Amino acid sequence: MSAAPPSAPTPQEPVEPPQLLQLGLGDDEPCLRADAARNRARLLEAAAGLVAARGAEAVTMEEVAAAAGVGKGTVFRRFGDRTGLLMALLDHSEKKLQAAFLSGPPPLGPGAPPAERLRAFGRAALRRTVEDLELQLAAEPDAGRRFTVPPYRVRHHHVALLLRQAVPDADCDLLAHTLLAQLDPALVHHLMHQCGMPARRLEDAWTDLVDRITGTTA
Repeated sequence: MSAAPPSAPTPQEPVEPPQLLQLGLGDDEPCLRADAARNRARLLEAAAGLVAARGAEAVTMEEVAAAAGVGKGTVFRRFGDRTGLLMALLDHSEKKLQAAFLSGPPPLGPGAPPAERLRAFGRAALRRTVEDLELQLAAEPDAGRRFTVPPYRVRHHHVALLLRQAVPDADCDLLAHTLLAQLDPALVHHLMHQCGMPARRLEDAWTDLVDRITGTTA
């Protein structure tokens, strides 16, 4: 008989907090040479200008290289591919959100009850998605990487941890995926731009879902 799978940690078990993970950056990013750092900053500035002028979908690696005055190979070496470039553009706002829910003030950060933190997390994540919606849609990873990229893993770890504290008897790993599906950029785009729903309705729906799952009220 095969061994039973290990049980999920209970709220009393120590759970290693996730490190702040960055989008689209390699392990050597903090040690960039001065010229490489300048090239990267120039490329991101050029890409941001093109996105603002033409939209994320219209931006190509070739156009970014031309706008930055570097060779196309430099763009590919720095970011890998178009998705990597667009994800790097999203890096700053993602790091701010991660810092807020990992170590910022409550209720988004530590110090508030888990259900209250879940409500605050969903609202903050939805606002961030609305602000960067077009860019997030363009940078959406392919199906094979969608749930393994660092930002999603950090969010999933965070939501699952709060769920273990709020509803320890639930399958919190799977339930975290279910909750995070409501924050998916493609769904947010559909609901807001194709169904005409205001962002406030999406935030209220997130709060209602958290309340129903945790058996609490705001």
